[in-house]
Amino acid sequence: MKLLLERTRKHLKDQNETYFQHMWAAWKIVYSLSVITAKCFIHSVCPFLFTTALSEKIDCLNKMTKRNEE
Repeated sequence: MKLLLERTRKHLKDQNETYFQHMWAAWKIVYSLSVITAKCFIHSVCPFLFTTALSEKIDCLNKMTKRNEE
């Protein structure tokens, strides 16, 4: 348990975020992935819909995950 807490603290420090800031950022990513999953499913049935949704969301998620590297 102690190792888990130490790793958590280190990760949060590396990300320069509090526990709740980090949790909120993760939840936003989960939501984004849920939306893109639905869009990809719809696109598989109707290929003319959401033709650029995945590539645009990949760019967005990449920026979200690198939010503290700047």
